[in-house]
Amino acid sequence: MENQFNLNPIIELIYSQGVPEQMVVVLLLFPIIATFVVILRQIFGLQAFGIYTPTIITVVFMAMAHESINDLTYPIAIYAFVIIIGMLMRFVFKKLRLLYLPRVALNLTIITFSVLFILTIASSFGMREFSFFPILILITIVEKFVAVQIEKGTKIAASLAFETLFIALIGYLIMTPITPIGQYISTSVQEYPYIILLIIPINLVLGKWTGLRITEIIRFREVLKKIKK
Repeated sequence: MENQFNLNPIIELIYSQGVPEQMVVVLLLFPIIATFVVILRQIFGLQAFGIYTPTIITVVFMAMAHESINDLTYPIAIYAFVIIIGMLMRFVFKKLRLLYLPRVALNLTIITFSVLFILTIASSFGMREFSFFPILILITIVEKFVAVQIEKGTKIAASLAFETLFIALIGYLIMTPITPIGQYISTSVQEYPYIILLIIPINLVLGKWTGLRITEIIRFREVLKKIKK
């Protein structure tokens, strides 16, 4: 499909060398998505499995949902399925008193076969094909979940899994070309790729952020009122 906007000469050169457009756009958006995740965590106070995990899940959603928001049904279902299986496996392996690494390997094995089974069933109902690597990335998220589950408990791990998904969905809706704002951002980075450099001062400012997060202000609003008095 021919672009309906003026490509930056550098981006045009990259395309002329045969680099896929989707790959270029995702790579250009990746640091923006990461910064967006930082803002949600540092300013708004949302929690997640680090920075990389919600960022890469956002990219996975962008890779798996090409045509409409409804295409998110399958990746979200796979994500939820992976988390649920990881949660159940903890109770199965708890009595065996296994070390961390073998436990994660067993989790990955069981989840892999489970996802393969689910994909087989879904394909029989006409589910379109997905690329192998996005699904593999979703499966490997179980390691993060198991690590938090062992360290902080199932309740906190499940809460972080939900907030990670929430952050990824917000990032997807903002960054994907399917939505109007996503289309605008996607077009902008291809026309003016240098705007990505703006994330450097933004992250420098966020790196010095010492104020209360929005969730903390809401949570401690009564205490803050008493302090002001």
